[in-house]
Amino acid sequence: MEPVRIVESRALPLDRSDVDTDQIIPSHWLKRVERTGFEVGLFSSWREDPSFVLNDERYAGAEVLVAGPNFGTGSSREHAVWAIQQFGFKAVVAPRFGDIFRNNSAKCGLVTAAVDADFGRALLDAILADHTLVVRVDVENLTVEAPAAGLTAPFPLADAVQERLLGGLDDIAITLRHAEAIAAFEQTRPTWLPVTA
Repeated sequence: MEPVRIVESRALPLDRSDVDTDQIIPSHWLKRVERTGFEVGLFSSWREDPSFVLNDERYAGAEVLVAGPNFGTGSSREHAVWAIQQFGFKAVVAPRFGDIFRNNSAKCGLVTAAVDADFGRALLDAILADHTLVVRVDVENLTVEAPAAGLTAPFPLADAVQERLLGGLDDIAITLRHAEAIAAFEQTRPTWLPVTA
């Protein structure tokens, strides 16, 4: 996992609330055995509509997704995070996130910045008014800013999640920090118990 300190980019405005994981990546995509190629399935049902925002070339290359409240609710599919990341987004800004989606995002290195609802609305409106607006998500200082629009707001992040993102630490890397203690513990285990080789 790559460290994430600051994501600064144009943003894509997904002006919808209560977006669930089945809308992010429809369930038939969960049959894939690979962990790649999910960007094609991102919002695939909605993308059939030519006017859907993801089809708008003005937002091509945006690395920040700004959405309405309750983003990522529903089932616990990690595929939703993979699809968002593989499409090119590095951060999602919304007034609220589904708990499981937020946790999956942290483990995969996708920043979820939960902002105040009024700020979220103002940011969406600013992006809709100016598709070139640059949004800055600062993981070190826990702020979301759109300087050209005069917008700035804090967002909360658990200390462990912030450390994980800043250090680029997945679950394996966190476990390996304790390799010496694990090895020492394994030496004290009774010989009749199973061991790893």
